[in-house]
Amino acid sequence: MVAVSCPRRIARRSRSAIVAALTVLLVQTLIVWNFSSLDSGDEQRGGGGGAGGGSSSSREKRDRGSNMDRDDPRLGPQQPHRGPASLPSQVTDGYFSHRPKEKMRTDSNNENSVPKDFENIDNSNFAPRTQRRKHQTEMVKKPYSKQKEHLKNKLALDEKVKENSLLGKNSNEVLPYKQSPSKHLSNGTVKDGYKTTKYYYTKKNGNSSPEKYELPPKCEISGKEALSALSRAKSKPCRQEIAEVYCRHKQGKLMPEKVTRLCPLEGKANNNVQWDEDSEYMAANPVRIAFVLVVHGRASRQLQRMFKAIYHKDHFYLIHCDKRSNYLYRQVNQFANQYPNVRVTSWRMATIWGGASLLSTYLQSMRDLLEMSDWSWDFFINLSAADYPVRTNDQLVAFLSRYRDMNFLKSHGRDNARFIRKQGLDRLFLECDTHMWRLGDRKIPEGITVDGGSDWFLLNRKFVEYVTYSNDDLVTKMKRFYSYTLLPAESFFHTVLENSPYCDTMVDNNLRITNWNRKLGCKCQYKHIVDWCGCSPNDFKPSDFHRFQQTARPTFFARKFEASVNQEIIGQLDYYLYGNYPSGTPGLRSYWENVYDEPDGIYSISDVVLTMFHSFSRLGLKRAEASLHTDGENSCRYFPMGHPVSVHLYFLADRFQGFLIKHHATNLAVNKLETLETWIMPKKVFKIANPTSDFGRLQFSEVGTEWDAKERIFRNFGGVMGPMDEPIAMQKWGKGPNITVTVVWIDPIHVIAATYDILIESTAEYTHYKPPLNLPLRPGIWTIRILHHWVPVAETKFLITPLTYSNQQPIKHEELSKFHGGPPKNAYMEQSFQGLNPVLNIPINTAQVEEAKKNAALLGPKLENWVDSLVDNLWSAVDICATGPSSCPVMQACAQTAWSSLSPDPKSELGLVKHDGRLR
Repeated sequence: MVAVSCPRRIARRSRSAIVAALTVLLVQTLIVWNFSSLDSGDEQRGGGGGAGGGSSSSREKRDRGSNMDRDDPRLGPQQPHRGPASLPSQVTDGYFSHRPKEKMRTDSNNENSVPKDFENIDNSNFAPRTQRRKHQTEMVKKPYSKQKEHLKNKLALDEKVKENSLLGKNSNEVLPYKQSPSKHLSNGTVKDGYKTTKYYYTKKNGNSSPEKYELPPKCEISGKEALSALSRAKSKPCRQEIAEVYCRHKQGKLMPEKVTRLCPLEGKANNNVQWDEDSEYMAANPVRIAFVLVVHGRASRQLQRMFKAIYHKDHFYLIHCDKRSNYLYRQVNQFANQYPNVRVTSWRMATIWGGASLLSTYLQSMRDLLEMSDWSWDFFINLSAADYPVRTNDQLVAFLSRYRDMNFLKSHGRDNARFIRKQGLDRLFLECDTHMWRLGDRKIPEGITVDGGSDWFLLNRKFVEYVTYSNDDLVTKMKRFYSYTLLPAESFFHTVLENSPYCDTMVDNNLRITNWNRKLGCKCQYKHIVDWCGCSPNDFKPSDFHRFQQTARPTFFARKFEASVNQEIIGQLDYYLYGNYPSGTPGLRSYWENVYDEPDGIYSISDVVLTMFHSFSRLGLKRAEASLHTDGENSCRYFPMGHPVSVHLYFLADRFQGFLIKHHATNLAVNKLETLETWIMPKKVFKIANPTSDFGRLQFSEVGTEWDAKERIFRNFGGVMGPMDEPIAMQKWGKGPNITVTVVWIDPIHVIAATYDILIESTAEYTHYKPPLNLPLRPGIWTIRILHHWVPVAETKFLITPLTYSNQQPIKHEELSKFHGGPPKNAYMEQSFQGLNPVLNIPINTAQVEEAKKNAALLGPKLENWVDSLVDNLWSAVDICATGPSSCPVMQACAQTAWSSLSPDPKSELGLVKHDGRLR
């Protein structure tokens, strides 16, 4: 027996040792995986990252802005503060990163809108970055046994996927197509991570009863990208179109397999054009240009200034306004009617970044121009409101007259196979619901060479006629191919030209200079509208001006410019081209941009914004009464009436100066309605600690939403935020040694909502982070403190405003608890930080808590008074004026003030055509 039991004991010990070893290995793997998941995985996606993704979390859906960056989660799920410890990662401009820093490229004319380091990017449709961050946070919080179990399941799943791929099986779920709805799951069952039949046959109405609402697909939908798109598409027509396009592609009926090349050349044309800007070349028959302006947004004054700079009576201007930009459309129609050579398209498309709709817009514009028999033009040039000329109109005409038979496009200039992968040309995309859905892979047609680069070009009339009217094999099949392509305008014209009979007219230069800074511009900022990652140029600043003068190749336009970011560089270019304005010209350093206009309707703005605008109006009337009113008279006392008429952002010397609110009010002396404009300016809320610490790297801190990591600004100017918003804390740093700082978020009743450490590299300029706070946030004035070694460095404040409106109607009593009571049990996060109150000397005052409860139940005028008292702490009414006649004898006229949106703005105003044919 002894002889038998000994080997058994040895075997048991061996098994125990193996189990122990495996356990240690799992723990080590878990630790490494957890730390690497804090930034390594997201960093690879950051250039990167799944742009679209599976069904977005509610937190991501609340993020606002079409062209603005969302916060980058490369900061990782930062650990709750337990002491002055630093996270195991590095910071580069606020992003934790294990990757080496990318060398900054000051200028590149390879204007592809996808990241340069494409091979390092996960462009899958799945797990949007917000979901990944949430998942990582949950992993940190799981008990050890559950973490180990999760890791085992993850490894087992990975092995299963590998096994299926090795066996040549499709590991994706297949959506059946010949079964009756009754045989399908109606409860939205999830299999392998994808919801299945719910998206085709049933949906739940208010009574939770299933109803048939869509036709079954005509094929088995087995692609994971298509299934993901179906799960995320919101409208029935879009889901139906996704299914139809996928099935047509699967059946080989969608994409051309072979296309006929019509170019007599074997390779690409190599036309090298040169031009000396100092030489005078006056053609006997100068070319006439058709400028096509594709514009969107609300920056009407910047558009008018650019139009003023490029206008000449001998050229033609066709303007397309985005379907969603109604304010800009109204402004464009006003000035277009002044000039016979300016027209606005009667049709409007909702063009999105990377969308097929942009190519459709260009092709339809070309057809319109060719059908205008009274417009005889030689060149087609596309521009946006973010462009500006860097040479005069006469210089451009002289150059194009010399090369009137050429077509100017910028090619990528790289390995073509890599370009195709990087650009996603080998993937099938579909645009619907203002989104580019990735549906799977496809093959590039045989017989032609695919090319691409910048979607800004100059094309001569012959080639425009060719791509518009030709029915040959090349044009017809390329139009079909590029109808299902990401960023088609960046490749369609290049590919058609290079393979057409006009291939020898191609010049690899689009005559533009673009401000590419891929370190900042490639943050996957378009993930909410496209299942891919892309790059965007940065705005030019005054320090870039020398680049316009030192360019070796011919250039006539530059981009991007945004007056709300920096107007000085536009003024420098304007002066360089046309000379300075006369001394004393008003408004040269001012910039106004509309954010609300009455015809848009109050449903075009949020309840938070509407609440604040009303409060701003009331503060303006109080200002008028305090500064203009005299005892015994009511001539300068007013009662507010109705919603605001319009609201503008006001900038002076490239600094945000606040809001200009135009609003109605009744003059109490004469009981007549007057229209006034109030200037509301934010107060300074950032303060350095007193006494000042010996830590001097922090320059500024701010809190807001819509952080643009590319331009390092909050697009939500003024930081107007409500209880359901998700604030981001930003810090700006000077150079210095590597340090770790602690950031503490404190709510209005001194509850510590969040605290975390950030490691600041010596070269870091900006850091920003959005803690995952539970909503609603408690209304009131919040404080953010920044500490170094537990010593206060600085603090800043921000307002979470209570709401006086819900769904654009006065808020009701039953809605108050939803917005004004703060998070359940005062728990902003799962972990409580109450133990830090004594350490940070933040006492919780019982009276404050009771007052907050009372305020949360306020309605009507009392609620408005509470809102106004909070707003008054962080904003001040600087001045007020009247837009028309006023019964207040000392009320100034808005047209005679320097700050009003009605004051003169000669740089953007369009007048009569001068004797030389120009406006500027």
